[in-house]
Amino acid sequence: MNDQASSDGTDQPAVVPAAWSGSLEESRRARREVDEEFSAFYRRTVRPLVGFLINQGASPAVAADIAQDTMTKAYQRWSELRDPRAWAHTVASRALIRTFVSVDEGLVDSVPEPTSLLARPDAIAEWEARYDARPMLASLPPRQRQVLAWTLAGYTPGDIADLLGLPAETVRGNLAKARRAAVAYLAAKEGQR
Repeated sequence: MNDQASSDGTDQPAVVPAAWSGSLEESRRARREVDEEFSAFYRRTVRPLVGFLINQGASPAVAADIAQDTMTKAYQRWSELRDPRAWAHTVASRALIRTFVSVDEGLVDSVPEPTSLLARPDAIAEWEARYDARPMLASLPPRQRQVLAWTLAGYTPGDIADLLGLPAETVRGNLAKARRAAVAYLAAKEGQR
């Protein structure tokens, strides 16, 4: 027990918080473990998260910015997160919706500078030309595009319903419509060749 008086001047023993009772080395080791765990999560999640946002209609530069902001928030709340991947997708999706709502249309004079998340801005155009997915996704109504993007990110209709706060029937219906529209879009593209 600590015999020193507390800082309020009473003769009660000072209480040391449990979090402070460990050694400095234990604290550093725990911090390194958290940092390593988050780093592994970041490496396996950030690029698919950018793709997820692009599939919902974000430009590559906006998707990279939102993904990076989301990862910063995830790191700050890391100890609270039960399902970090779902949390990151939900937070990023909501941020994208806020961006869509608040966007002032303006002309872009130049191509965005490369970043670690988007090393070559022209690489997206190469991918689009090869897979033709982004124009197909852009042809869908917003809710169908959103549900299909979540599906492409590996979520089930039940997961999507829970994360977006929608009835499962609504998600399944939008997904079915999105799939039919995608098949029609691809059939039309094949007919043009």
